[in-house]
Amino acid sequence: MYIYDEYDHNILRERIAQFRAQTGRFLDGDLKPEEFLPLRLQNGLYVQRLAPMLRINVPYGMINSTQLRRLAHIARHYDKGYCHVTTRQNIQFNWPDLTEVPDILAELAEVQMHGTQSSGNCIRNTTSDPFAGVAEDEQVDPRPYCEIIRQWSSFHPEFAFLPRKFKIAVTGSASDRAAVHVHDIGLEVLKNEAGETGFRVYVGGGLGRTPVIGSLIREFLPEEHLLSYLEAILRIYNQSGRRDNKYKARIKILVKAVTAEVFAAQVEQEWNHLKDGYTRLTREEIERARSFFTSPDYQTLDGKAAQADVDDQALQNVGFAKWLRRNVRGHRIPGYAAVTLSLKPTGVAPGDITDTQLERIADLADEFSFGEARTTHEQNIVLADVRKSDLFALWQKADTFGFATANIGTLTDIICCPGGDFCSLANAKSIPIAEAIQRQFDDLDYVYDLGDLNLNISGCMNACGHHHVGHIGILGVDKKGEEFYQVQLGGSSSNDTSLGDVLGPSFSAADMPVVIQKLIDVFISNRTDEELFIDTYRRIGAAPFKERVYAKAH
Repeated sequence: MYIYDEYDHNILRERIAQFRAQTGRFLDGDLKPEEFLPLRLQNGLYVQRLAPMLRINVPYGMINSTQLRRLAHIARHYDKGYCHVTTRQNIQFNWPDLTEVPDILAELAEVQMHGTQSSGNCIRNTTSDPFAGVAEDEQVDPRPYCEIIRQWSSFHPEFAFLPRKFKIAVTGSASDRAAVHVHDIGLEVLKNEAGETGFRVYVGGGLGRTPVIGSLIREFLPEEHLLSYLEAILRIYNQSGRRDNKYKARIKILVKAVTAEVFAAQVEQEWNHLKDGYTRLTREEIERARSFFTSPDYQTLDGKAAQADVDDQALQNVGFAKWLRRNVRGHRIPGYAAVTLSLKPTGVAPGDITDTQLERIADLADEFSFGEARTTHEQNIVLADVRKSDLFALWQKADTFGFATANIGTLTDIICCPGGDFCSLANAKSIPIAEAIQRQFDDLDYVYDLGDLNLNISGCMNACGHHHVGHIGILGVDKKGEEFYQVQLGGSSSNDTSLGDVLGPSFSAADMPVVIQKLIDVFISNRTDEELFIDTYRRIGAAPFKERVYAKAH
């Protein structure tokens, strides 16, 4: 992973000193709340329902054991003993004291972490595939390009005050695990027929109040032009995006208004002025970025023998066998595997993790995965480089620490925003709904029989829980001061990206577990062999689900 140089450290130190002075002036009454607002947002600090919320960047999900232990220290000494993994691979603290936030940022800076540009109308943390660099279906490792984008976008003077927030995702694998089609810019890094590296470029995707699937505006962009082309896109958006109405200020609105074809032509015209300028990447700069993402010290292992040993262990232990099927993935290096630690046991808010658990994950990363871990869009943690011969020992320790719930990719691996328990924007609580559904489906063997099934919950139209792209999506709504929940079906954030269809009138919180059960019953009654929920829904449509859920006889 990228290692800060002295230049990076100096920037962070100066940034913290600046924010400490700004915070002091606000607390002394020398800055009005509206004056302090953009200053705190630029450092990741929100004002939430009950307390400030501090969002910390985890660039493209990469984090090391030293950083995990520092997060544990902050959770223990400055917060209430836990933090939250977000759907953009970041970390949030929900209970910091405003007076201590500069001290928290100073502690984070010592381990090369910060909250800069984690909020506000600027380019946010670039997200990526949590299995980048180890995935068996990967064409090109996206992480060096994510780092190049991070360095380019950090403190970019032209793009510090965009019409609205701006999010970029990059993937390099055949399977889209970064949701690139629902980002402001989605990039697929790939090789063309000549073996050259470049990008397929999508623009204007996004969720929130107006969900849109991004449009393809360039089939192949040579890698040396990555930044000049991004700069052209941002410049068109910065100049033409609406600033009079924040609900119509995202780039997706601009692209739809002018059409993707016209927007692409505008970008190409602007790019012609930029592409051979200072932002054109040299071979040396690309290789410099790649130098931070070299392979760890893998051993030469007999992959078949290692797998045979794992299979024998699985035959002797049913729990281990289930965990292997749901939480362990293949690896490009023979004899290694990638493991997902579940943060979704029943009764725990999805994505929440305690100070002690952070330290235990750091220990597991040091012992089993070269000291590194990754945060995921699904609010879990990945150890990407585990020897297969260590899987059984890792599973035993993960089970002891509460990370071995074998539910990855299942109905109970719920994506969920903090909702009305914390967020001042939320219309309804999300966490209690997630827990009620997990308790409804607490028989994992039943859940396994359903196959892969994504259930996403958002507490409001801002869609931090990505409800639009869940196979089953739940949206919290407010009706005359009471919380209700709207159900959407048929969404997906994978290669076949689709937005869910609203099923009909919303339901009370108490109804939700039964409603989900009825949807599952319809799926089971209509599915064919090997068909997943999303496949059945696309084949039979919403009518059977709607009939079952709303029919009084049921």
